[in-house]
Amino acid sequence: MTEKNLIKGGEFLLIDALGQSLFTPEDFTSEQRQIAETTEDFVANEILPDLDLLEEQDFGLMVKKLRSCAELGLFLVDIPEEYGGLELDKVTSMLVAEKLGPTGSFAITSSGQTGIGSLPLVYYGTAEQKQKYLERLTTGEWIGAYCLTEPDCGSDPLSARTTATLTQDGSAYLLNGVKQFITNAAFADLFTVFAKIDGRHFSAFLVERSMAGLSIGNEEKKMGLKGTSTAQVVLENVRVPSENLLGEVGKGHKIAFNVLNIGRLKLSATVTGAAKAAFAEAAGYAVERKQFGQTRASFGAIREKIADMTGTLFAAESLLYRVAGLLDERLATLDRSGDDYSARYQQAIEEYAAECAIAKVFCSNSLARITDEALQIHGGYGYIKDYPVERFYRDERVNRIFEGTNEINRLLISNLLFRRAAKGDLDLCRQGDAVRQELSAAAGEERVASALFGAEFTLLAQQKKIFLRLFGLMSERRTEQEILLALADMAIAIFALESSLLRAAKSTPGASARKRSLLEAVVRVCAFDLAGCFQLSASRAAAYGVKGAELGLQQEIMVPLSAYPLSGLLEAKHQLAEAASESGVYPF
Repeated sequence: MTEKNLIKGGEFLLIDALGQSLFTPEDFTSEQRQIAETTEDFVANEILPDLDLLEEQDFGLMVKKLRSCAELGLFLVDIPEEYGGLELDKVTSMLVAEKLGPTGSFAITSSGQTGIGSLPLVYYGTAEQKQKYLERLTTGEWIGAYCLTEPDCGSDPLSARTTATLTQDGSAYLLNGVKQFITNAAFADLFTVFAKIDGRHFSAFLVERSMAGLSIGNEEKKMGLKGTSTAQVVLENVRVPSENLLGEVGKGHKIAFNVLNIGRLKLSATVTGAAKAAFAEAAGYAVERKQFGQTRASFGAIREKIADMTGTLFAAESLLYRVAGLLDERLATLDRSGDDYSARYQQAIEEYAAECAIAKVFCSNSLARITDEALQIHGGYGYIKDYPVERFYRDERVNRIFEGTNEINRLLISNLLFRRAAKGDLDLCRQGDAVRQELSAAAGEERVASALFGAEFTLLAQQKKIFLRLFGLMSERRTEQEILLALADMAIAIFALESSLLRAAKSTPGASARKRSLLEAVVRVCAFDLAGCFQLSASRAAAYGVKGAELGLQQEIMVPLSAYPLSGLLEAKHQLAEAASESGVYPF
């Protein structure tokens, strides 16, 4: 595949979904499935039996488990072959993260090691820096940490106050400042620290724990993820050799933001794995627990929850692996020769920055919904520590804050789209003007489901038109956050619905009658849910940004075009709930 054939970041909003290809979980290779099975076995045999001890902050045990994970080669997935790594595709990387997801604290700790703890060095380190540090990180001999957040700047890292001053002889930088909420701080050996040289040039440094002047604050007492280390890193005249500058002076923002793109996607995989585990706890409990002489799974109120959770998981999983597949397709076109390969690699990942942010928001919100319902299905027992859903519920909350808050990511999505439209990379605004008459003419048309998932593909096409129209109308008001958030929510709903639809359409031909029926059911549940999300977001965007007669016209158009046919919804939910109850796990 050449780069000319690839879909650009954000282009899903402009092109017809029908005929598009995407990577789905059904496409996993035998090698990918084997790696997933190895990871699952490690979790079942090494982590879950000791999870209570890890939750008590036995950091010695945590490090031991990290090294056991490294011995299996799971720290090598994203590491280049020339440095002893496996350099596997992003789909495999996400699959490993997903399988680690149910372990909570261990998943976040190991992700801190293999993601933001190692990738800055992988992408931006010199050959000498990689030679010195990379093998130590991939074997687990050393643990890595990423120091970006500060007490007074979380979502705005470029306002950091940590400083780096070059010594008079030019041999070292003196770092001063405080970093906040640093994962792995208690036992990390190598810190990627962001600081401003001369208080102006935002840059990154590789700082060893043994360097004089570096100290670790007290452990934060957290609501969840209790087995992780989270503490301040204090820098007082820490002398860092000049050769430990990571990347270029003043280019630290590239390191911070580009690494976060993959970090967001990997977090999406981790939370999807946690959501599947929480789902299994809920489905299993609903079958076992009896009330009024019946199992909880037999009650309509519980069946509906299980069905909605299934639909949410299907959309999250479809979306996650679609983005991973997009990255792999683009990365596969790169010529590996030349000194600029690393820069081109980062540009390829940055192409889908909006899609990575969409995945982070949707998947973390999905975990929130699923853990909340899983606890509710348990009733009072879900609030008791003896049941795993209690931990899932507590651990979930921070995922909407990690890797950029969901609000920041939603703003990022809209801002990226507006920026690309302004540069001419995406023809979003002109297309918005072009669809106005088309929308007005189509408002009263009836939709006919003549093809497989025809009603759903028609709905999706109408949603894109509504989005483009509103996006064009809002181009002069792109500084208002309420509008940006509403537009982002519309784009997220579109991408989630399209990912689910394309996966189901791809999987249906050749499927058994039962599997086909389940796919039809999950599409109906997903489409109904996401149509509601889209309609609410579109109404917010119109209310905030459209005035006068145009607002009335927009309402008149939006309601019929964004509505979804209601027939068969209850039957679809019954079918999904029955499939989950029979298997006790997520049925796809």
